[in-house]
Amino acid sequence: MERTTCCVVGGGPAGMMLGLLLARAELDVTVLEKHGDFLRDFRGDTVHPSTLRLLDELGLGERFARLPARRLHEMRMHIDDATVVAGDLRRIPGRHKYIAMVPQWDFLDLLAGAAAEEPSFTLRMRTAVTGLRRDAAGRVTGVHYTDHGDGDGTPGELAADLTVACDGRDSLVRREAGLTPASFEVPMDVWQVRVPAPRDAVKEGRVFLSIRDGQVAATMDRGDYYQTSYLIKKGTDAELRAQGIDRFRERLGSLLGWDMEAMAEIRSWDDVKLLEVTMGRLARWHRPGLLCIGDAAHIMSPVGGVGVNLAVQDAVAAARILAGPLRSGSVRGRDLERVQKRRTLPTTFTQKSQLGEHAMLLRPALKGTLRGDRLPLPLRLLRAVPALRTVAGYLGGVGVRPEHAPSFARRP
Repeated sequence: MERTTCCVVGGGPAGMMLGLLLARAELDVTVLEKHGDFLRDFRGDTVHPSTLRLLDELGLGERFARLPARRLHEMRMHIDDATVVAGDLRRIPGRHKYIAMVPQWDFLDLLAGAAAEEPSFTLRMRTAVTGLRRDAAGRVTGVHYTDHGDGDGTPGELAADLTVACDGRDSLVRREAGLTPASFEVPMDVWQVRVPAPRDAVKEGRVFLSIRDGQVAATMDRGDYYQTSYLIKKGTDAELRAQGIDRFRERLGSLLGWDMEAMAEIRSWDDVKLLEVTMGRLARWHRPGLLCIGDAAHIMSPVGGVGVNLAVQDAVAAARILAGPLRSGSVRGRDLERVQKRRTLPTTFTQKSQLGEHAMLLRPALKGTLRGDRLPLPLRLLRAVPALRTVAGYLGGVGVRPEHAPSFARRP
């Protein structure tokens, strides 16, 4: 029987950050990741100021600065002919006054490399968790897994004092534990596509949103291409694809001001990936011996690109609160409850903000009823009071109750 102190299921941002922090606390921690690498496209690539500050505290700021990145300072909307600056990070407190656009695989490789320097850390790729181990009282005592490293799919078991589910919005561990998130209604799904369009002053260094004639698209400057999201009404993917790729190219190009030469780089529907948007939150994030964090605990809308950063902040709180109990071998339900209580406020605030943006902006935009000459009051205030743009930038970039690295994890 293999054994570890903490088994982390999922090598995404939450799982890798938690593994690194617990290893720096000199605890045995094993991260199980079902894929063979981190190379998956259209994942959250935004690293917000709160996470950038955390990397500095961990002594990883210089390593991160060497990664290929774009810096986004502003969120700007065009609604018909009206322009609204919805968030400005250039005057927020702190050293990092921007969102860094970094491929998620580079970010995860950085965390994995730093964690590998700790002797108590183990990362097992191509290892898929298939179920939970339990004792006679029903307490979770680890996981069952299948190791695909040798190509044959060897089954195994890993015993652990604590199992942490970091396996995303479709979490198998959450389901196996009998935890079901309450769902929120959302108005849209999202088509995601890369467009190597010529850079222009309107989109450079910005998150840029365009709304017109019942269409919505957002794009982020990635240097040699624009990472672009085209919003569609919930459940209309098949219907719209049936209209043909040429129709999509025409719509997107017209909405974002791109010529047909740039749009021709979208060669087929294979280049257009569907994100089926869901939102939800667990009422209880834990069972005896088990904790859910990140998307396993709260499924976020893509609005604001905050999912990665909330997940990282969850991991920091969990490491700080649980390192002591793990070291003493006595993680109790009240310890797990402390993690949930610590992270409930930022999670609830962010999801309510996202739902408010759905109702005020995206739902009427997709219906074609949002007009530039009749903007909602919050958008009119943003246009009239520049200081509110900084407040919005702070809430989006730093958020409510940002976490700091625990003392045991800090490095010069």
